[in-house]
Amino acid sequence: MSTNIQAGMSTVLHVVEVIGVFVFASSGLVEARRKKMDLVGVFTVAFITAFGGGTVRDILLDRRPLFWIANYEYPTLVFIFCLLVSPFFRQLRQVVTEKVILYADALGLGLFSIGGTSLAYEMHMPLFVCVMMGVITGIFGGVLRDVICNEIPMVFRRGQLYASCAFLGSWAYLLLALLGVAELSAVLSGIALTVILRLLAVRFDWKLPG
Repeated sequence: MSTNIQAGMSTVLHVVEVIGVFVFASSGLVEARRKKMDLVGVFTVAFITAFGGGTVRDILLDRRPLFWIANYEYPTLVFIFCLLVSPFFRQLRQVVTEKVILYADALGLGLFSIGGTSLAYEMHMPLFVCVMMGVITGIFGGVLRDVICNEIPMVFRRGQLYASCAFLGSWAYLLLALLGVAELSAVLSGIALTVILRLLAVRFDWKLPG
């Protein structure tokens, strides 16, 4: 792989990672405020939601330093974000509806899942491992968030498809990558499929068989 292509892939992954961090941090902040946590609790839940999946992925892939340590500005910006947003949460709740949160969570799932899959693929991992790294990156922050907030993790409830959307979107990305489609197009297509599947699952109540 040429140096230019590698640099392009790194840029795409970095952008996906940054957006995913803030989308999931927002999800954690909202849940923490709903549980009436103080600023320490809000930051802790936002941090874990944003970085939990990527941390587990990096540990499993033996990737050092962890992505949020290598990019230490991420947790710094999340902390500033929590400081600025928390005092105005009541006002924001009038604007940030359940539907907005749903769309944001679906977007975060797509961003982190395909980002994790792409990273593992770049490391030449087996295809199934790449997909599992994508799913773990996409869902594990939410799992930790729900555990800390004393909830049964959403992904483990018999609700609408969630992890399955990440699984299928990750395979779609890999298929396009194997066919030689440009990295940006493959990434965006995988993200789009994951997000669309998640929103359709909610809209039409798609569930796995019991």
